[in-house]
Amino acid sequence: MSVLKVIELLASSTISWEDAAQKAITKASKSLKNVKSVYIKDQSAAISEGKISEYRTTVKVTFELE
Repeated sequence: MSVLKVIELLASSTISWEDAAQKAITKASKSLKNVKSVYIKDQSAAISEGKISEYRTTVKVTFELE
């Protein structure tokens, strides 16, 4: 039987929402083992001078406990 845990992370990027989500996973994978999936919970953006200056995403990361 496996036991999974879900944590919520916030990440940002100046490139895209996809890049922000990837940054969250990359960072989480450095300290968490057995990362299994990611759920994109929310997306938002910061605006500067009428343009998107920062993409923000809230993700839920699922990983298996040892």
